[in-house]
Amino acid sequence: VQLQAFGGGLVQAGGSLRLSCSGSGRGFSSYAMGWFRQAPGKERDLIARISRGGAGTYYADSVKGRFTISRDNAKNTMYLQMDSLRFEDTAVYYCAADQNTRWSTHGYYTGAKRVSNYDYWGQGTLVTVSS
Repeated sequence: VQLQAFGGGLVQAGGSLRLSCSGSGRGFSSYAMGWFRQAPGKERDLIARISRGGAGTYYADSVKGRFTISRDNAKNTMYLQMDSLRFEDTAVYYCAADQNTRWSTHGYYTGAKRVSNYDYWGQGTLVTVSS
């Protein structure tokens, strides 16, 4: 499956953005999906994950209560609604798919944060939050 992330941009602190991740090819609805972000000089971190059917979700503490992950398998698209944005949310945001069927119904498992456990990646979209 090929993934494309878009929707990033420049926003003032306190504002909102919605990122989308569009998938092409077979298998999108079979995979758990995640949103990662990487700030300059920092590692790529998982911030949200959603199970293949959408029932299971996970959020990092840094975004819990402000970001919402969702997916529409009929459209092969995953979303990240980002509200109450902060300067520290500035980063390149990546979407990724985990084709491991053992964990596809789980919003989270012990290996969910590991970048190497994700098999397909979007190209990244830059989110810049001005203070």
